[in-house]
Amino acid sequence: MTLLEVKALKKTYTSRLGGHLVPALTNVTFSVEKGEYLAIMGESGSGKTTLLNIVASLDQPTGGQVLLEGKDIGKIRERDLAEFRRKNLGFVFQDFNLLDTFSLRDNIYLPLVLSGMHHEEMARRLAPLAKKLSIEDILEKYPYEVSGGQKQRLSVARALVRKPQILVLDDSSSALDYATEAAMRKAILALPYKPTLFIVSQRASSVMCADRILVLEDGRLVGEGTHKELLANCPAYSEIYHSQFSEEVTDA
Repeated sequence: MTLLEVKALKKTYTSRLGGHLVPALTNVTFSVEKGEYLAIMGESGSGKTTLLNIVASLDQPTGGQVLLEGKDIGKIRERDLAEFRRKNLGFVFQDFNLLDTFSLRDNIYLPLVLSGMHHEEMARRLAPLAKKLSIEDILEKYPYEVSGGQKQRLSVARALVRKPQILVLDDSSSALDYATEAAMRKAILALPYKPTLFIVSQRASSVMCADRILVLEDGRLVGEGTHKELLANCPAYSEIYHSQFSEEVTDA
């Protein structure tokens, strides 16, 4: 069943001095099925985060449509959109947005507390997630006491503990080594329910296992398919993949 349709999406920004318009997205069109694992790939400045923010209704397009279960989100009241985001979306962005005066456990619990959930249910939800993400031994620590990678795993736990229908990860593995990133991705894919998963990344290793990968270049969709299909048919993706993996071999 189709969850999301993006039709001829455009986003243009005005330059800092207001002299000219800068296109961030140009005529981007695709759809997403419920439960699909979709990756958005591209180098810095390609429009990945802009696209993700519009799809998540955090920003408005200049042109085109985003349809959520057939409804144009541009015509949905902001109050209803906020309610939808609160109940159905789990976000993990590059900025952790953690409260230094709260323990890691309480940072994870915060959205559940705000929704009125009982402590026993919060603890029941967190226990298996903390084990899968290897953070069970640091939950009583504070954000300033742990590494960037641990903070990112915490942010993933905070998003997943709400059991969102849609999980959005914006380059959320950038502070993780490859082995830890793979373990985190495995934990997400092993969830007892299957959320629709959006992952935005510059790392080829982060997107290779996706059901489908969208490749952006200068705000345009230049490739769409599986990792194998894109290696064969999308020069932009192939160039990114081979440059990254040749770097790993050289570093080794």
